[in-house]
Amino acid sequence: MICNLDQKILNILLEKSRLSYRQIAKKLKTSVATIISHIKRLEDEKIIQRYTTDFDYYKLGYDLKVIVQLRISKGQLFEVEKKIAKHPAVFAVYDVTGDFDAIVLARFKSRQSLDKFLKTVQKYEFVERTHTGFILNTMKEEQDKIS
Repeated sequence: MICNLDQKILNILLEKSRLSYRQIAKKLKTSVATIISHIKRLEDEKIIQRYTTDFDYYKLGYDLKVIVQLRISKGQLFEVEKKIAKHPAVFAVYDVTGDFDAIVLARFKSRQSLDKFLKTVQKYEFVERTHTGFILNTMKEEQDKIS
């Protein structure tokens, strides 16, 4: 169970994960030892799983962001998802309810690389159908604050 201080620490780390323990303690008006203790426990409990950074993928040349919906047959959902998740362009894989079984989010530098990815996925055994949509604009894309 997380306490109010844990929530505040997590929200600070979401904003800027490179802050030092001292900087976090100063923001929260508590001791450095308290912050270290809480963060260590959050890491041990796998609530904090990793520290990362956000990139501007557009500036890195990844102009195409897509949603690929997949229909997968014969109870092979997890096997297909695991295989697709290994592709470097893929940044999220979800199993979902509805007309499709899985949704894949991926980024590509060119239509040719997207085309190659789709043709590869469509050849996977148990992939019955794909439906691809281009993401034109991103209005919000961030991790949710802890409340």
